[in-house]
Amino acid sequence: MIERYARKEFAELFSLEAQYRRWLEVELAVLDALADAGRVPRSAVEEMRTRAVIDVDRILAIEATVRHDVVAFTQGIAESVGPAARYFHYGLTSSDVVDTAWGIALRDASDVLLADLDALLKVLARRAWEERGTAVIGRTHGIHAEPTSFGLKLALWHAELRRDRARLLRARDAVAVGKIAGAVGTYAELPPEIEEQALAALGLGRETVPTQIVQRDRHAEWLFSVAIVGASLEKIATEVRSLQRSEIRELEEPFGSGQKGSSAMPHKRNPVVAERVCGLARLLRGYLVAGLEDVALWHERDISHSSVERVALPDAALLADYLLRDMTWLVGGMKIDRENMERNIWRSGGLVFSQRVLLRLVESGLSREDAYAIVQGHAMAALAQGGDFRAALLGDPRVTERIPADEFAALFDVRGYLTHVDEILRRAGIREEEA
Repeated sequence: MIERYARKEFAELFSLEAQYRRWLEVELAVLDALADAGRVPRSAVEEMRTRAVIDVDRILAIEATVRHDVVAFTQGIAESVGPAARYFHYGLTSSDVVDTAWGIALRDASDVLLADLDALLKVLARRAWEERGTAVIGRTHGIHAEPTSFGLKLALWHAELRRDRARLLRARDAVAVGKIAGAVGTYAELPPEIEEQALAALGLGRETVPTQIVQRDRHAEWLFSVAIVGASLEKIATEVRSLQRSEIRELEEPFGSGQKGSSAMPHKRNPVVAERVCGLARLLRGYLVAGLEDVALWHERDISHSSVERVALPDAALLADYLLRDMTWLVGGMKIDRENMERNIWRSGGLVFSQRVLLRLVESGLSREDAYAIVQGHAMAALAQGGDFRAALLGDPRVTERIPADEFAALFDVRGYLTHVDEILRRAGIREEEA
């Protein structure tokens, strides 16, 4: 089912044919190093490079008999090469080829995901700058707290995704390694110099202490970096879903012409993309668990990790790409209802400005306890009776005698909460010229 969510050109990175191409690339890089060292004839290497044919169906047919994928691959290549194939897979064990090829695949997949993140970050920066002056009610525990800037919500997501990008970049480097070290990593058949040259040609680093395999903490780190991208996207999607609720109506994800929200209720405009992001983010977290389970293997290696990562690694990459593109579309086109944002700020009759009144009364000389009691008394009465908090304060001489009318009005001005927004955006790396 993962193909339903994948871009064809990206999914092809993990196709069997692409896998075999990477295996062949690894084999040929080792052969080049061996030829330079005088271990195999250069003519044989050139003959293999020229004549090698990847026939997926033939390789699979061989595998059905030998029940070993790398053996089937080497036999399939040998059939197309002829006598020179006696040097193919020279001195290698299967994991030399497979794990090194994983390093190539995950490096290339990471580059796609990093580009996806850059596209989303650009959209978030633009919209954060555009909405920096848009006041919206902040909510803690789901309850109205104080006004904030909607641009800051967007900047918050931008800052988190920048950290996600940095984590993914580190994980890319951690997983972009290979090993050409033999059956248990001792270089018994091929010296380290062959590995060094081959991996350099492939653009990969070297496993620090190899066994038969590249160590799977690297792959777990990569899966973590992808899973946390999904968690950040779910965070954004959850906020969109919440703010699109009928009782709030501050945001709405794009709704296309001709789109239907419900088979039964024609009025429905549901946050289906945001919900999909939340759901598929769960899959990404599940792949991380699988990757962590793959770290602890028996001795120099067992094969319990192999079947897991053939599913988890490609699926995680393809899902992350899909979710990032979904979120870029959602954020870029989401409708912002600024009128509802303003209405919601004032829905409680000014209660959300209570702290400013409290602090001004303290500044006037009241103890904090006395000031708190006055403000909370009016706040609780307004909540219980649906009254106007601001009007109640204006009718209380304990307040009006201490706060002049012009100062009182300023306490209920939302612009006071937006004073430092530009400074925060700049700290987040968001500037007008870059947005």
